[in-house]
Amino acid sequence: MRALRYKFWRSCEDKGNAGGESEGTGGNEGESSDQFDHEIVQLTKLRSGPHERLSRETPKVSRASSVSTLKMLAGREANCSGRGRFSTADGCHVLSRYLPVNTPVEVDNTRSRAYVSQFSADGSLFIAGFQGSHIRIYNVEKDWQVHKNILAKSLRWTITDTCLSPDQRFLVYASLSPIVHIVDVGSSTTESLANVTEIHDGLDFSSYDNEDDDEFGIFSIKFSTDGRELVAATSDDSIYVYDLQANTRTLHIPAHQADVNTVCFADETGHVIYSGSDDHLCKVWDRRCFNDRGQAAAGVLVGHLEGVTFIDSRGDGRYLISNGKDQTTKLWDIRKMTSNATNYPRIRDPDWDYRWMEYPPHAKTMKHPRDMSLTTYSGHSVLRTLIRCYFSPEYSTGRKYIFTGSSDCCVYIYDLVSGAQVGCLDYHEGPVRDVSWHPVYPMLVSSSWDGRIAKWEFPGPDEELNPSAVIRKKRTIRQHFLY
Repeated sequence: MRALRYKFWRSCEDKGNAGGESEGTGGNEGESSDQFDHEIVQLTKLRSGPHERLSRETPKVSRASSVSTLKMLAGREANCSGRGRFSTADGCHVLSRYLPVNTPVEVDNTRSRAYVSQFSADGSLFIAGFQGSHIRIYNVEKDWQVHKNILAKSLRWTITDTCLSPDQRFLVYASLSPIVHIVDVGSSTTESLANVTEIHDGLDFSSYDNEDDDEFGIFSIKFSTDGRELVAATSDDSIYVYDLQANTRTLHIPAHQADVNTVCFADETGHVIYSGSDDHLCKVWDRRCFNDRGQAAAGVLVGHLEGVTFIDSRGDGRYLISNGKDQTTKLWDIRKMTSNATNYPRIRDPDWDYRWMEYPPHAKTMKHPRDMSLTTYSGHSVLRTLIRCYFSPEYSTGRKYIFTGSSDCCVYIYDLVSGAQVGCLDYHEGPVRDVSWHPVYPMLVSSSWDGRIAKWEFPGPDEELNPSAVIRKKRTIRQHFLY
């Protein structure tokens, strides 16, 4: 019986080699000259690569290469791995082939710029924050019905960030104010009008003994994994930590020499924090090392030529990515950080302002002489606003991709290992400030300054199964957006 199954698998394999499904997302990874030699390359391949038996017994296919879905299914039926089922890496290898690049479906269309968006951890909810003082929570499992429509309180300029608690019971939202508000997501109230139909408790990140301390705004806010703390990045060059159980601010770190645009916890322990600033630096903070003599950074990551707009942690306390106003995304290993950046001068044009000026052409070829990043991804545009970037989901892709919004109205997807651009999603008519990938399904949602929330999925039966296809539509005349 096993011999018959193996014969069937080899027959399917031969048919698969004859044509049909694409063999890769950005070229043959094992032979790419653009690869960088680092531990994360092997980690990515282990988490998203096919079983070695499939690679070994498939002619001209190495462990690093892509094995077609047909071959994977036939190999599973033949029990080539000896387990009788797909491993987690096998599942990632299959799912990661089908990028969410299908013709988009419009989830919502408002008259207000969309600034932030995110899926919940289980993918059942989707949150979008708009400049027009409102936040919408959609129920993904009920055909994207509005689960809660929140009218924000004490808003200054726009919703700068939102974050859902790990247990999905509470949502916090921030603006250019030191007050963060918290909303009960699980309540029965659909129309949540601040302090009218529902209480939006305020969490004060300012200091009562400093009259000037209430002038700062909050650009980024994140829950800790246990849901007990919030960490915030602010316009007064600082990082703040708020204890929700004690209902008080517990930590103030004078972190940078310019606006801190982004902050996040490095892993589930909550001890280590990453931050990025307009001083062009990414910094690593270990709270266990703080003492009475100061709160020095554990290390500094140098490489961006302009300010850092966003940081996303891989969740392992070791790797992170950052978007920069130098029009690049960089991948970092904190083990390469330096302890001091005072001798690293800023390399920039002092007259350039990303909010309304194009990036100087000559600067696109510049590189920091002491760049500590592992590799750099370019092609997207980081102008007008704080564009965000992320690792693709662990469950469905093994974090083998990096994706980012862009001020040229598109969403870009890069292969983490090869650096190849494997997707460019063109639909919006304004900068795409934020984008979120469903944690389980091949589904991506983009939110733009054109007020549209658009859902992208993997190609359907009427479309070519080619995840490396770049989707391009006729470009329309677009309004020149300002921050």
